[in-house]
Amino acid sequence: MTASRSVFGFNQDLPFSEACERNKQPILDVLSQWLPAAAKVLEVGSGSGQHAVHICRQLSVQWQPSEQRQNLAGLQRRVDFEGGAALPGRLLRPIPLDVTDPKQWPSGPFQAVFSANTAHIMPSPAVSELLAGSARVLDPGGLLLLYGPFLSGGVHTSASNAAFDAHLRSRDPAMGVRDAAELSVQAAALGLTAVEDLALPANNRVLIFRLDQAVSTKR
Repeated sequence: MTASRSVFGFNQDLPFSEACERNKQPILDVLSQWLPAAAKVLEVGSGSGQHAVHICRQLSVQWQPSEQRQNLAGLQRRVDFEGGAALPGRLLRPIPLDVTDPKQWPSGPFQAVFSANTAHIMPSPAVSELLAGSARVLDPGGLLLLYGPFLSGGVHTSASNAAFDAHLRSRDPAMGVRDAAELSVQAAALGLTAVEDLALPANNRVLIFRLDQAVSTKR
């Protein structure tokens, strides 16, 4: 969930997430090790845009933020305020993206697709569409990186994650913390091989998948 706040003393109403502020550096540390130089990256569900700005300030990437159309305005304000001339050629104009609509996916190809804290908010069928859409737009050998809390073989990795999962499902039964093992099986059927599962602070993880070199981006 994001709120709005003024920054740097300017009367600028920007979306802001405390969680993003806490986890942006650990996520950057992972991406700096895994993203190739000058990678073209699609971020699915950019939210407040804090990750996009932080990463583009530190890495030589071309970052394509995206968000559902109804949430795009706040993301655009942040990109306009903290990107633009300050990050030329790195932070691109946000695009609308509903992962369940194949027509909204950009054509790519991308060297990486990144998404943070979306899998547990999306209904299960949408998570499957996130995997499938990523496989379509990635270069062969490209990476899909998913950040957030995940189950391990149906088991929560912490009591706080179990409580979070229960809270999500009480709000909407379609939401919930996803099982990394199940995601790996679904991904493998699309040519995405699980290559790493990294533990990050606050009981979060980054799941990393690589698209098979033999898989065509036109599938």
